[in-house]
Amino acid sequence: MENTIETALRWRYATKKYDPTYQLTEQQRSLLEKSLQLSPSSYGLQPLHYFWIQDSQLREQLKAIAWNQQQIIDASEVLILCAKTELDESYLHAHADLMRDTRGMEEEQIQGFRNHLIDAIGKKSKEDIQNWNSKQAYIALGQVLHTSALLAIDATPMEGFSATALDELLDLEKKGLRSVLICTFGKRAEDDKYQHLKKVRRPINSLFTTL
Repeated sequence: MENTIETALRWRYATKKYDPTYQLTEQQRSLLEKSLQLSPSSYGLQPLHYFWIQDSQLREQLKAIAWNQQQIIDASEVLILCAKTELDESYLHAHADLMRDTRGMEEEQIQGFRNHLIDAIGKKSKEDIQNWNSKQAYIALGQVLHTSALLAIDATPMEGFSATALDELLDLEKKGLRSVLICTFGKRAEDDKYQHLKKVRRPINSLFTTL
């Protein structure tokens, strides 16, 4: 297993050129969705929503918003990772209800957690909530990139786009969401020269300190 993980992580790179004829299977896409569903998040709140962009005209508009990155057109799948703009009491109560019911708990067993959510999260400013929720999107991105590498699915995470324009394109404000990241998935083109470059990383002993 250790060798499998290291091999997969060394194999992956931010794919620059995709094979436009390749399509992920339903099973592959389902596994990516499971990875995102099971991604860790603070308090397990999952303050995120994801959009698969398949419509060709919408992809062309998205490409223009994302600095004309051709991966958005050629990749099999384009995913938008969005964060909720607020976490109101109804959302927090619904999460506590879900935890109670999923784990077969009595209400008195969940009451302390419920009260803590309302006190700790419900009192945060809107700006703090937006920043906090956006960080959860990066955690989800890291997990799905790891999953895609293990599945030998190429991926390209993207921050290079106008979030304001993308939010307008998908009418996200009305949905209580804001775009955070884009990630494309598919199969690298045989002539993508970047796949043959050595991975450049600092040595482990410069990254870790034991105290």
